[in-house]
Amino acid sequence: MKSIKFVSTGILLLFLGTSLPIYAGQHEDNQQQDKGKQQEDQNKGQQHSQQQDQNKGQQQHAQQQQQDQNKGQQQKAQQRQADQNRGQQQHAQQQQQDQSKGQQQKSQQQQADQNKGQQHAQQQQQNQKQGQQQHAQNTQQQQAQQQRPSQQGQRVQQNERQAVWKEHRASNWQSEHRSWQQRGGYNGYRIPDNRFQISFGASHSFHIRSYPLVVFGGYPSFQYGGFWFSILDPWPESWDANWYDNDDVYIGYYGGGYYLYNRRYPSDPIAIEVYLN
Repeated sequence: MKSIKFVSTGILLLFLGTSLPIYAGQHEDNQQQDKGKQQEDQNKGQQHSQQQDQNKGQQQHAQQQQQDQNKGQQQKAQQRQADQNRGQQQHAQQQQQDQSKGQQQKSQQQQADQNKGQQHAQQQQQNQKQGQQQHAQNTQQQQAQQQRPSQQGQRVQQNERQAVWKEHRASNWQSEHRSWQQRGGYNGYRIPDNRFQISFGASHSFHIRSYPLVVFGGYPSFQYGGFWFSILDPWPESWDANWYDNDDVYIGYYGGGYYLYNRRYPSDPIAIEVYLN
């Protein structure tokens, strides 16, 4: 019985001895397989994660591109709208400026027309006033001519001229002469403008010695250009003694009256009065 027990024990040990290496090998193979599977799973997980990250990156990139595109389109639309609004504002401002300019020009034209009308009215009033003044002056001239003595004055002979002119020489001309303003205005005859331009003024000079000389109302008078001229002022003591024979003189109109001008002494005009006959 003991022999059988030992034999059985030995067989069992032999079986165990044989089985343990097999089991250990199988266990090791299983572990390696598990490790390989884990490694494979891990690699698949990493690949899957990388794929997800890649897909996510592509999606984000596509979304960013879409956002940028939408943003660009929105900015372009806003810019077009801003340009359109700016163009409308500029057009409206230009229209407003044109309208204001047109109104201003119209107002200026109206003001100019009004001023022109006022000037025309003033000119008419001035012409009317001048006509009235001319009529009054003509009336005064006619009255002066009527009041003038009928005699033509005392004619001066050639040998008497020097004595007449010497008698009317000033001692101090600056204090003795008077302008027509100082005399209260000119009341003598007025030469018509067309006649004055033909025979009188600075471009028509002459020598007094060439024309008849008379003493009228105490003043030396001479006839020239169809009119008589009485010299009311004394002639300046600074003038040459024979000026009436040698100097160029002319009849001028200044300050509302007539004067005799000596070309050698242009700053000393002598007041004269005009008569018809």
